[in-house]
This record gives sequence, C-alpha cells and structure tokens, in this order.
Amino acid sequence: MESLRNRWASSAGRTGHLRGTIEETAFAVTAAGGHGVAIKCDHRDDTAVTTAATQIAAAEGRLDLLVNNVRGRLRAAQRRGVGGMERSFVGAAGRTFDAMFPAGVRAHYVTLALCAPLLISTAGSLVVTVPFAVPEVGENRFGAAYAMAKTADDRLALVAAAQLREYGVTSVALHPGLVRTEGVLQFAEHLDMTDSQSPEAMGKVVVALADDPGRSALTRLALSVVALAALCRIDTSA
Repeated sequence: MESLRNRWASSAGRTGHLRGTIEETAFAVTAAGGHGVAIKCDHRDDTAVTTAATQIAAAEGRLDLLVNNVRGRLRAAQRRGVGGMERSFVGAAGRTFDAMFPAGVRAHYVTLALCAPLLISTAGSLVVTVPFAVPEVGENRFGAAYAMAKTADDRLALVAAAQLREYGVTSVALHPGLVRTEGVLQFAEHLDMTDSQSPEAMGKVVVALADDPGRSALTRLALSVVALAALCRIDTSA
C-alpha cells in the first residue's frame, strides 16, 4: 500500500505550489476505512462538474452527502500576502470579484444544481456549504468581493434548504473560521490561529451531522464548527 501511495504522489500532477494531491487524499480515505476515489474536476468548468456527477451516478446511483467547499484566489495576490485578498475594491477593477465568484459562489451553485437529482433520490441526504462568517463589525478588513462571496454562500444554503426540504434533503451552512490547511498555514505567522480548526475537526462534525437522524431540524441554519460539535456532542480538539 505504501508503494502505491508513493506512486500516486509522484505521478499525480499539481495545480499549485502546495503539497498534496487528490490521489493522496483518496488513499487517506481508504486507509481510514472508507473507499476513496480521486476525480479530477475543475469546478469552473461546468462540463467537468457534469462529468463528475455522472461518474457518481454510474458508480453509486445515489449521493448521501455533498460538501460544497470551493474557493478561488488570485495566484499573484496569494503569493504577495495573507490569503491573497484585495482589501479595497478601489483600483482592483473586476479581477478580485472574478476570482471569488466563478470558482466560489458559482461553482457551489452549479455543483448543487447538477447533483440535486442524486440528492433528491437519496432519502435523508445532506448538503453542507462551507462559507466564512464575515462579521458585521470590521467587515471591511476582508475586502468587498470576499465578504460578498461568503454572504452569497450563506444565502445559497438557505434557499437550497427551502427548495429541497420537501424531498427530505437537509441543507446547512458551516462556518469553520480558520482551518489549518496547507493554504492557511503558509500565512500562519500573520494570523491569529487561537480558535482555528483542524481539517479532521471539520470532517468529524460533518460526519456526525450526516449520521444524526435528527439533522433535518437544523436545515436552513448557519452554524459554526464549535456550535455544531456541541450539538452533536463530539470532541474537535484533534
């Protein structure tokens, strides 16, 4: 198994400067007792998303859980500073907006729309959209495009809950705050990581919610990882 892991790691292409591949992630899922399958998908490409949904339908015939968690960034800006966000829209034209919305809000919308038939056909399915809780005080620190995109994701989760409720689909927004991914950790010295979450903690709360028979009572809600962990009575200290 280790030799297979190394082969995946060495043969798979990367799209950025950070380590890790989808094949390595699939391996980790399988090693943890699941069945990981790596599907290359550019979420800015509707055809690629359609292909991914078709593959899931052909292989499984159902979809129990969709986690909508895509974000686009300006690569040049990301190399310059923390998170690559343009703090001011003055002089930024449409470049920051175009980075945040097509590979963020639009990608979430299209993915959910294309996966909706599979979710509807699966009793008790769940959609978790992952935005960021932009505070009303000091929201200008995050930049207009970023704040707009994250607020739009919250609205998507709310409207999806209303439209899919009759089919037994639960839709929530999950606010993680800072997550200790490779992308965030490269800027750790500039960030307050005190209340940050591990990727494992994110996974724990999503799995706990998916396994909770009473999850439909939470549909339409926007919850922090800490709040959801408390509701599900799980420990996210990992």
